[in-house]
Amino acid sequence: MKEKKAESLLIEMRGITKVFPGVKALDNVDFNLRYGEIHALLGGNGAGKSTLIKVLTGVEKPDSGKIFLMGHEVTIRSPRHAQELGISTVYQEVNLCPNLSVAENILIGRQPMIRGCIDWKEMNSQAAGILKRILGIDIDVTQLLGSYSVAIQQMVAIARALEIESAKVLILDEPTSSLTTNETEQLFSVMRKLKSENVGIIFITHFLDQVYEVSDRITVIRNGKLISCDDTASLSKMDLIIKMIGRTIADLDEMVKIKNKTTRNVGKENVLKATDFGRMDWVEPMDLNLHDREVLGLAGLVGSGRTETALLLFGVDSPDSGSLEVGNRKIRKYSPNNSIHQGIALSPEDRKAAGIIDDLTVRENIILALQAGRGWFKHLNSKNQTQIADKFIKLLDISTPTAEQLVRNLSGGNQQKVILARWLAINPRVLILDEPTRGIDVGTKAEIQKLVLTLAEEGKSVIFISSELEEVMRCSHRISVLSDKKKIAEFSGQVDEHVLLETMAGSG
Repeated sequence: MKEKKAESLLIEMRGITKVFPGVKALDNVDFNLRYGEIHALLGGNGAGKSTLIKVLTGVEKPDSGKIFLMGHEVTIRSPRHAQELGISTVYQEVNLCPNLSVAENILIGRQPMIRGCIDWKEMNSQAAGILKRILGIDIDVTQLLGSYSVAIQQMVAIARALEIESAKVLILDEPTSSLTTNETEQLFSVMRKLKSENVGIIFITHFLDQVYEVSDRITVIRNGKLISCDDTASLSKMDLIIKMIGRTIADLDEMVKIKNKTTRNVGKENVLKATDFGRMDWVEPMDLNLHDREVLGLAGLVGSGRTETALLLFGVDSPDSGSLEVGNRKIRKYSPNNSIHQGIALSPEDRKAAGIIDDLTVRENIILALQAGRGWFKHLNSKNQTQIADKFIKLLDISTPTAEQLVRNLSGGNQQKVILARWLAINPRVLILDEPTRGIDVGTKAEIQKLVLTLAEEGKSVIFISSELEEVMRCSHRISVLSDKKKIAEFSGQVDEHVLLETMAGSG
């Protein structure tokens, strides 16, 4: 048993700043971890959590700031160096080998040898001892890792992480995302056992109930800045959500006028109707309908199922329950290409990974979906492509010297406009916008918010997803609230923010 140092700092990060081209990912962030505590690190997508962890584990080098380990300043040169210092990470996706045995996974690269060959008996004995000693679990280590549940695979990953260089710090990145309730409780028992042995644990998750069940302190990061660090017991869930969501500056008066005007135009016809619609491990079956000329907001914290709902509606995967109708026509084949033909478009959450194509021009990015819908044998000629691109560059006020500019050279806000232009070019009836204003400046954000309501006024029906609650309220005629992968409530007309927050927090 290690000597107890409950109030001492195991890790201290001071004034950490990290800048990527065009983005300040971390802005003078402080973070610390005590011996024998579970410290939750929270924030929305793009908040800076991952960058902070990458700095701590040597994946990224900070532009400024200092890191102290057990009171001594350290420069972490690489992930391997971080492990040597006793800092280990278990990622959301278990990065072990399912086709090898449990013992091989735990001791890979460090197998006991005898006369130049692996000593299998000794390896199995050591692996079983490690699992028993560190985690208190007893399984057959000779079986293939892939034959065990995800929870057991997580335990093996933790055992390996703690055994390598005798880890003092364990970072768990979304460890419960694929676990059942019982498996999560099993993991929490292991975390509490490690805490009792003075291991410091950084717990990254989107499940707030789990944060309150297992953590001692909570640090919130938003837009690359430290928002707060509180004892879990002293921070209400409502206050935590408010800190995570934040506030934005916008021309509220003008937005209210536009919204009031468009509200009068919302029709009663169902443009899209989902009934008992869901997919196991994505979202629980739900009813969801979208009216003509309506903006339907999906509210909920990151991990609530908003993006999964959008992807399912767009046909990225097929539902295993329920049905979907578009314009009173039942969808029988689910695929993005079929969705485009049915008049559904999706502007994805991650514009870098699933939106823009860096190596193509603005023109090529804009006409991409239109060309895909026509088929590659009905090629749009250069003149038509240029006319379409120029039309939407002007309509959306995309700041680019020419349509032939590489899209990667544009600002984040203008890249987002290019994605919107791509989908508007196919003239969809239903437009799904997943985080359309994330990571862009306040001025461009307000422009896009106004554009959403203007599109509804002009005949489009929009599903609008945002992590910023104020934005959802400002742009939506109706709001469906999701939590833990299921729809839990729906609001029409004027919605009180406090009531909405209470609903999201599970107390409404």
